[in-house]
Amino acid sequence: MDETKIKRTALMSAYLRAHHAVYAMPKIFDDFMAPRLLTEEDLVAFDNAMATALPIIDPERAAQCPDRVDAIKSMVQSYFPTSLFLSRSRYTEDHLKAAIQQGITQYVILGAGMDTFAFRNPELQHNFQIFEIDHPATQDFKRKRLTELGWDIPSNLHFIPVDFTKQKLHTELANTLYDPKAPTFFSWLGVIHYLPYDVVFHTLRTITDISPAGSKIIFDYWDNDAFIPEKAAARVNIMQAMLRQAGEPMVTGLDPSTLASELESVGLRLVEHLSPSDIQDSYFQNRSDDYYAYEHAYFVKAVVK
Repeated sequence: MDETKIKRTALMSAYLRAHHAVYAMPKIFDDFMAPRLLTEEDLVAFDNAMATALPIIDPERAAQCPDRVDAIKSMVQSYFPTSLFLSRSRYTEDHLKAAIQQGITQYVILGAGMDTFAFRNPELQHNFQIFEIDHPATQDFKRKRLTELGWDIPSNLHFIPVDFTKQKLHTELANTLYDPKAPTFFSWLGVIHYLPYDVVFHTLRTITDISPAGSKIIFDYWDNDAFIPEKAAARVNIMQAMLRQAGEPMVTGLDPSTLASELESVGLRLVEHLSPSDIQDSYFQNRSDDYYAYEHAYFVKAVVK
């Protein structure tokens, strides 16, 4: 994989979370560590990209935002999937904290990217294990960035490089401190739509095979309409085009009406299934800015049977 592409992809979500953490009020999700993941050079590059993109994507909106700061804010809030990144992280960590109170002792983050949970929660170091799983190239970039920043790696944080299309999750976890008999919380955010359908459900089956009953997983997905230009929301079409141009196309959508039975077939019971309108009601009501729930994106909480 192209190292430059990995850097940009890995840092984009951190940049969007950082922008929200610095400028938004009230905060949907406060990743106060995200700004520290970005160098001044990174911040300038992303700001320039946002300011340059708005006149291309929406000339009329750009004419209403002559100020550079307003143009960047408009791109972050209205055109990039920032609201999705924020709300799915908030949803996941709210449920994770409740699960910790109920006795969950392990957290497996599939497709961790530049996640900062372990660094934002140092009080968990002594009795809670965190396993970050991601593509080897992405994880290598993250570890190098942490070294550059001089951050100490928490003793309970474990990095596990896995390419889901080539490696087996259970095999890679078997060589770590992961305990297959301990109640576990899994999160899988922003990944499913990049994988073939069979890989998605094979991975979900693996989760049920390597964790005890009562273990939980939260993931997000896009519905099938997101992949049909005539049905997809405008900003979703824009994002799809950007991802194709970057060589990272989304390939898989799911059907909300059949998801419960599909999960049952791999040993999972659907507990909660939030639609875009549910997400809007939960996280975006009464805001004075332009954040709103991302079209076609759903959140799922399921339990190992």
